[in-house]
Amino acid sequence: MSIKIPLRLTLVSLLGLSMLTACASDGKGDAGGGGKPLVGVDYPRSDTDFWNAYIKYVPPSARELGVELKTTNSQNDIAALISNIQTFISQNVKGVVMAPQDTAAIAPSLQQLADRKIPVVTIDTRPDTGNVFMVVRADNRAYGTKACQFLGTKLGGKGKVIMFQGGLDSINGRDRTESFNECMKQNYPGITVFGEATEWKGDLAASKFQTRLASDPDIKGVYMQSSFALAGTLQVLKQRNLQFPPSDPRHVFVVSNDGIPEELKDIKEGLIDATVSQPADQFATYGLYYVKAAIDGKTFAPGPTDHGSTIVQVRDGLLEDQLAAPLVTADGATVAGQPTVRYDDKALWGNAS
Repeated sequence: MSIKIPLRLTLVSLLGLSMLTACASDGKGDAGGGGKPLVGVDYPRSDTDFWNAYIKYVPPSARELGVELKTTNSQNDIAALISNIQTFISQNVKGVVMAPQDTAAIAPSLQQLADRKIPVVTIDTRPDTGNVFMVVRADNRAYGTKACQFLGTKLGGKGKVIMFQGGLDSINGRDRTESFNECMKQNYPGITVFGEATEWKGDLAASKFQTRLASDPDIKGVYMQSSFALAGTLQVLKQRNLQFPPSDPRHVFVVSNDGIPEELKDIKEGLIDATVSQPADQFATYGLYYVKAAIDGKTFAPGPTDHGSTIVQVRDGLLEDQLAAPLVTADGATVAGQPTVRYDDKALWGNAS
């Protein structure tokens, strides 16, 4: 695995200028003392293919970056995450990487870590309040917009779609829901959207899909905010004899989020039509990269990186490295004026798993 490091900050003091680029500047905080710093990594869950892939990528990333790991798994339980943070503190970790699924309830724990000068990097999610050293995620509002544009284009701006919302206690669920609804309202007012809260639970999504189809059997589009709903959605479509190839006018168009190998296979087979590929491999790499940089006393500023992303300031004191997350389709064709990536592109992490 080769890790690309963000561009270094260049200070041009003679001209009185500083370049705002996503960069690292050396500081004084060598917490490793010549050894490997101890980093606590909490895995948010292990019940989806996406998070299991992330878990697989963390240890090799740690070895390449030269950090020691202490790991826990909070299993989508905020109380467990809070307890795991206490464990990390007792183990004298020098930094923490986490992906809190309840992005509001984590604030007191973030303050506790800050009081102890233990830097935190969150991956995939961003805390609602409080600051961390860096957030590593993709632009989740773009996820909803890309799904909207794909379905809106394929349906010709008319018809009914169902959206399986993730947990609305998460910034990800809110971002994807709000952007999808806003895009539909603005660009495809002839499409009716049925939003179904699922708490990131596949069985709940399948149950609500069955109920919705009973009252609205003419649904022609499905937006899953994560691959958690993949198996159940396909099972319901099959049970109701609604699985037809994309060329058939009876086809129900399905867009997912994650980019797991199963989704890419299903796109190839015509069972689903698109997904947004979240970079599970880069979540592991750059989550650990930034926490080590924090331990080493480095700092960052807004701007482009050399790994195809951009660091943005989302609020005072909070930076977010927004990694690339392309829309993946069967043919790689442009949709609504935006490029897509073909499902068999070797650059997709789902094709390297």
